[in-house]
Amino acid sequence: MKIGTAFRGACAAIVCAALLSVCAAVLPAQTTNAKGTVIEEIIARVNNEIVTLSDYNKAMKAVPQETQQDCACAGAQLQAAIAEAQKNVLRGMIDQQLLIQRAKDMNIDVTTDVVNRLDSIRKQNNLATIDDLQKAVEQQGESWEDFKQQITNNALTQEVIGQEVGRQVNIGPEDVQAYYNAHKSDFNRPEEVVLSDIFLSTQGKTDADIDAVKKRAEDLRTRAENGEDFATLAKRYSEDSQATTGGQLGIYQKDGSLAKPIEDAVFTLQKGQVTEPIQTKTGYMILHIDQHYQAGVQPFEVVRDEIQNKLYEQQMDPEMRKYLAQLREESYVWVKPGYTDTAAIPGATVIQEVAPTPDVPDKKSKKKIPFPKVGG
Repeated sequence: MKIGTAFRGACAAIVCAALLSVCAAVLPAQTTNAKGTVIEEIIARVNNEIVTLSDYNKAMKAVPQETQQDCACAGAQLQAAIAEAQKNVLRGMIDQQLLIQRAKDMNIDVTTDVVNRLDSIRKQNNLATIDDLQKAVEQQGESWEDFKQQITNNALTQEVIGQEVGRQVNIGPEDVQAYYNAHKSDFNRPEEVVLSDIFLSTQGKTDADIDAVKKRAEDLRTRAENGEDFATLAKRYSEDSQATTGGQLGIYQKDGSLAKPIEDAVFTLQKGQVTEPIQTKTGYMILHIDQHYQAGVQPFEVVRDEIQNKLYEQQMDPEMRKYLAQLREESYVWVKPGYTDTAAIPGATVIQEVAPTPDVPDKKSKKKIPFPKVGG
């Protein structure tokens, strides 16, 4: 994808009335084939890049699962979080395009980073070669080129954020300590454990098959005990719905929400430890203790990283929005009526896009060819 810096610079100066008709004329709201049939509906443009309806719908569809993973909530709170996230989907897609284009304007090269990231994914999934990774990706129904492009886009945006925004955010050890001292009551917690799991199903299996499942569970536990990343093992081998998040289950207290044998097992373990395989009615479960909070005010060392992340997010979010607002002001961003960019710049000039005009056949060139006469 080329940015077209010259085009962006021109359309950024949209205050010049003379450019309005030019930009409108060259930016149809739909892509069409030679017959004038709509191939893909365009719902937004960011300089010379587009956001299509199919990409937007795909992003919207992914929101509920992603929100559930991030929110650690349920019921009305979860539904409200999903609604808020869906409201900002188009904003996020425009943000990403702005950051990718900015990375290319800055001549950022992430080729080596992308190679390293792909190799890291290969290792995490215990695959021998990059070709094996490509086959695994394609077996999941995803294009290899699209997969690599996602990795590239993530690397580009992270590099821009790090260079342009992250350097503006400074959180020192004294800031973390000061926050802890001022909010100690926030860290007065009951005993809690944060859990992840690997689940192997035994439903519909014979006794011999169940024995084999138990052996697999024991092997996976041994691998985790020997230092393999539990989340990676869960993503690759777990057979429940949490597999895609590395087995994340959430936070639990001694309140009966866990079955008594499971509660007894997990609350005796420390952070980083795993349970023996636990047999349930439907399979074998291995639980990993992501964190274990003892009852009372948590020591500073236990919550230091949590506070660091909280303070970073508090400072980073407004800085990011300020930076992205600046990119919007310097760019041409068009959103189709009926869709909303929740970060649109107030008072920005709206450019009207035009529907594509199908090619009109030249009647003069459509002369009938006379058939040759038959007979005498």
